[in-house]
Formats: sequence, C-alpha cells, structure tokens
Amino acid sequence: MAGTGVFSEILDGDAFKYYSNGEWKKSSSGKTVAIVNPTTRKTQYKVQACTQEEVNKVMELAKSAQKTWAKTPLWKRAELLHKAAAILKEHKAPIAECLIKEIAKPAKDSVTEVVRSGDLISYTAEEGVRILGEGKFLVSDSFPGNERTKYCLTSKIPLGVVLAIPPFNYPVNLAVSKIGPALIAGNSLVLKPPTQGAVSCLHMVHCFHLAGFPKGLISCVTGKGSEIGDFLTMHPGVNCISFTGGDTGISISKKAGMIPLQMELGGKDACIVLEDADLDLVAANIIKGGFSYSGQRCTAIKVVLVMESVADALVEKVKARVAKLRIGPPEDDCDITPVVTESSANFIEGLVMDAKDKGATFCQQYKREGNLIWPLLLDNVRPDMRIAWEEPFGPILPVIRINSVEEGIHHCNASNFGLQGCVFTKDINKAVLISDAMETGTVQINSAPARGPDHFPFQGLKDSGIGSQGITNSIDMMTKVKTTVINLPSPSYSMGSSGSSIRSRI
Repeated sequence: MAGTGVFSEILDGDAFKYYSNGEWKKSSSGKTVAIVNPTTRKTQYKVQACTQEEVNKVMELAKSAQKTWAKTPLWKRAELLHKAAAILKEHKAPIAECLIKEIAKPAKDSVTEVVRSGDLISYTAEEGVRILGEGKFLVSDSFPGNERTKYCLTSKIPLGVVLAIPPFNYPVNLAVSKIGPALIAGNSLVLKPPTQGAVSCLHMVHCFHLAGFPKGLISCVTGKGSEIGDFLTMHPGVNCISFTGGDTGISISKKAGMIPLQMELGGKDACIVLEDADLDLVAANIIKGGFSYSGQRCTAIKVVLVMESVADALVEKVKARVAKLRIGPPEDDCDITPVVTESSANFIEGLVMDAKDKGATFCQQYKREGNLIWPLLLDNVRPDMRIAWEEPFGPILPVIRINSVEEGIHHCNASNFGLQGCVFTKDINKAVLISDAMETGTVQINSAPARGPDHFPFQGLKDSGIGSQGITNSIDMMTKVKTTVINLPSPSYSMGSSGSSIRSRI
C-alpha cells in the first residue's frame, strides 16, 4: 500500500512530503494540493504545496551537491543507478497502486511501467559508462595549412542542475528517462512531478534515496504550477530543462533563457492506410495505437487517413474490435478506464459534439459517465471538424477518407504537430517514400506509433517538441563538450622522427 513499509517516512498523516537534501519534509506553507482519483472523482492523496523559498533552497543544495557528484567516478555513479533500479523493481506493487489511483492506468500497465522504468535506469547506467568513458583526440594537421603542433583532447562534462518535468500519463517512466541520463552524466536533478502522478513520483524518488545517492543531488518539489511553475523554469540556478507535456512547454521555451531544452509536447499522429494494406493488421494496430490507456498517449493514433476503396472494410473491422474492449475501473485491468480529470473529459466531449454538429458518422453511441468515456470511432470526418486537427487525449478516433496518398500526406503535414505517424502498405518502397514525405519525428511502417524501446531516438517536429530523447540522445543533451589543447613547440609526427631530431628539440 502507498506510504507504508519502506515508504512510511514519505507520508505525514494524510499528506505526502517533498524531498530535499536527502530528507522528507513538510512544506512551511502549511498547505497541500489534493490529488483526485479519476475513477471515484474524490480526493485520493495530498502532497505538499512547496513555496518559492523552498525551491530556492533546493536549487542551492543541488548546485553544491553537483560539484561533488561530478568528481564521483563513472563506475560509482553507474553502481548507484543499478541499485536504484533494483529497488524500484522490487517495490513495483505499491508504486503501481499509486498509478492506478492517481491516473487510472490499468493495473497490468501500471506494473509494466515500473518494471520498464527500472530497466531504463540500468540501461542508462551501462550506456553512460560507454559514452562518457570515451573522448576524442584531434590533431591540427588534418586541417589545411597546419602542422601537427596541436593536440586537442575532448570530453563530455555535466551541465549542472537539470530540471525534469514529466507528464501525468507516464509519471514514473518519463521521470526516470530524465533522471537517469542527468545523474550518470554528473548533473544534479530537481524533479517537479505532475499533480496527477505526483505520489507515484515520490515513491520512485524514495527508491533513489534508499539506493544511497548523496544528499542534495536529487530533489522532488510538489505544488501548484501557478505558484512555483514559472519560478522553477525561470530560476537562474537551472542549467537545463527536460519537459514532457502539452502547450505549457511552448511557454517554458519562451521564458527559459539560454539553456538547453528537451521538449516533447504531444502530437496528432496520423495513420495512413493504402489499398494493399493488411486490414486485419491495421485494425489490430488501430485498437492498440488509438485506444490503449484510453488514448491518453502522445504517440496514440489520433487520426486515420484511409484510402476510400478500403475504408468501408477497415471501419467494419475496427468497429468489431472496439465492441470487444472492456470498459471500467483500472483495478479490473479494463482496456478503457476513466480519463485523468473532469476537465479532460469535458474537452473530449466538446470535440465529439462539434463532430456531431458537423455531420460525422458515429460508429458507436457516445456514452460518458463521469470521467469514463466509452470508445468512439468517428467516420466520415472532414477537415472543418475540430477532431480532425486537435489532440483529444481520449478514446475518440476520427477516420478521414482520402482519394490519394498525396491527400493523406498533405493532411498529416498541415498539422501544427509532428511527433509520429504510421503507414500501412505491403509495398516497402512506397512506404519509405511516404515516410520521407511525412513531417514527423518518427514514422512507423506497418505498426502503430510508439515511444520505445527506450533507447530508440524519440523526437518531434514543429509544435511537438525541441531536441531528441532516447537514452543516448538524453545523455548527450545533458552534457557539453570540453576541450583541452596541448601546444607543441614544433611539429611532431608518430613514427616520423628520428632519435637525433628528437634530441635536438629537447
């Protein structure tokens, strides 16, 4: 159970503490933030409402701790990360319970997220030792006009303090995808978890605490974004921001100043279906890609662009599979569970009503109870409908019928988003051409969009983000290159000098 056993020290009464300087603390504000269970729509947990003064203290400690951590041998950093990964996986049950209660993630998927996160941390430790254990050696005579009088040694060094802000839908996995690379690279880490998902993050952070990381190196501050959000992202002590979320990221990027940014801000992932596609394969992937975790995934299929000649057949196959989806609470491991907040459900309903008013074909009856929205396939969607462009982040999937591949590519590229997309065809040559034409960070061929495995590059174009994630890319992004140049009094060439010539120079 959350906040019990080894996690008992993170809970005080009915409120979870925040983490600073290796200790679990109550905020001096005396206030808490309620976390509402999406299923019951009642307060499930409470977390501290940290103050700006507490943020200042966390930043001061992080800066100091990072200086010492940067001197810690790589093998020791990796050893501690492996230890944290093992502790996290050992305590997957209580953390998964938090995910179920906070974000209504199905039980099986909640456990999978925690285990996957442990694997990500371990992989990061190993990859970091390899990447950061190597440098480059350059010689000056490779550039025209130069003799070999300069030796250049390059290495990767930490940035300083990394601010990590994960989203509600994968609060543990997308937190450790930032924490692991930051720590192995020699940075300190300040975590601002999402409100929905905060308690899961606090439990995860305690696993790092139990692993024995130095005090002040990792901090986790909770609170209202309106009170500490801008204060954190604009703090002069922050040297790098890694953010996953929505439109807030655009605002952060405009305010953050001259520091490296890693942003993943959502998508309107298109699924282009050609005439020769295996429609059973397409239907299975539409269900997986469009409706898993109730569509609350950045990489969910958000619009199906299908050739008119096969549209009827595909829609019927998808409808048959939608009818088999289990709808209900996450504790019962249902396929469709409540969306994260009432405001999210209201937004989704607004998109549905707009489509209804403009003549979309409802393949199922629209049904909603509280935050629980039944899966809905909308056929004959037109570009003048909001659902054709906006990201619902719910179990609603529009189908747009197209008459040419070019029409599908045009719709995909007309979007402000450019995270991922997919194309289904048996013609690999045509698939590659379409992939090259799609303005998205990743294109999946004959499979639904997906983030992962976690060592794969993950990036978006346009309003979908800045930079690239994936373990290697994140380590690179959280470091900078340092060079040391050795200047020789005269040219020196390997195997090119005689003993007498060396004696004459010495």
